Amino acid sequence: MIWTNQHSTSTASIVHFNSGWSYFDSIFQANTIAHWQSITKIRKVITQIFSFINVHPFNNLLLPCECCSFSNGEYVKVGLAELEQWRYNATEEYAGSAWDELKHIKQAVGFLVIHQKPEKTLNEITKDLCPVLSIQQLHRISTMYWDDKYGTHSVPSDRVFHERYRQLKHY
Repeated sequence: MIWTNQHSTSTASIVHFNSGWSYFDSIFQANTIAHWQSITKIRKVITQIFSFINVHPFNNLLLPCECCSFSNGEYVKVGLAELEQWRYNATEEYAGSAWDELKHIKQAVGFLVIHQKPEKTLNEITKDLCPVLSIQQLHRISTMYWDDKYGTHSVPSDRVFHERYRQLKHY
């Protein structure tokens, strides 16, 4: 009988342990779900912030002439590098693919700070340097651009006009 009692006690302990484990498992699952939901929310917020960062400075580059300069492009490029470092430190878990939201501003800045613009073909610009930017956006940037640092010129506007005319003609 003693053996049976010990066996019963042992079985009761296992049952108690299993019910305790179920409790901890449910808490763990709830916390895991809450954790991933909070990460998803954080990612969405960061993506929205990056999207705003993409639109606001990009529009500022296109509106006033004085913003579409080589030195302003360098200034924004430094800011983008700091933002990229922040994203790297925030890890992929939280930042996700938010960096992809900055395509327009990164490409516009790339255009502003690239050297030897007059030697670039429109194909090089539209396919390699600025594939996301429309011809209208490239036209605006190239006609408003001024090099306040080295005095170089932009892409010849007739090259951009010709491509724009050719594209509009096909519609």
